[in-house]
Amino acid sequence: MKERKYSQPSGNIGSLIFQELALSQEILEDSRNKGVVTALYEALKNRDAEAIQKILAPDLEWWFHGPPSHQFLMRLLTGEQESDFRFVPHSISAFGPTVLAEGFDQSRSIAWVHAWTVTDGIITQVREYFNTSLTVTRFGNTDQSDCSSSSSIASLHCPSVWESSLPDRVGKSVPGLVLAI
Repeated sequence: MKERKYSQPSGNIGSLIFQELALSQEILEDSRNKGVVTALYEALKNRDAEAIQKILAPDLEWWFHGPPSHQFLMRLLTGEQESDFRFVPHSISAFGPTVLAEGFDQSRSIAWVHAWTVTDGIITQVREYFNTSLTVTRFGNTDQSDCSSSSSIASLHCPSVWESSLPDRVGKSVPGLVLAI
């Protein structure tokens, strides 16, 4: 029996295969991380404390931007006080370990964005924005531009990968922030 030798494709074909595999891995990671965040919102809706504890890291890092009176999520998770505020995401988008969820409460004129960080299937960080227009940009190695290799801040250009769409629905002007991931 003759032995067959297999070789890795060379040149452009090999590069294309590698890029497709990397993209497949990225899509799979995005899907898994989006699923973790979706499960959290389902647990919040059902007030399922056990499920919430399994999804959130015990030392969750929390950033909040907005009026202190709008810290509904913190009050809900710490049990500080009962709240009738419901977090129902209008959209959920994943970018690697960062998952963005956006929603609004028309009756209260409140728009919110949560930027979750998922590590090994556990949420380790949340950045919470209320009545703030958020633009997210990818920082680091990207397809066409390497934002981290720029020699000066003036020439730094990182295209936005996501922008909040709901602040217009609250009927008032809101501040804008940029989150680099």
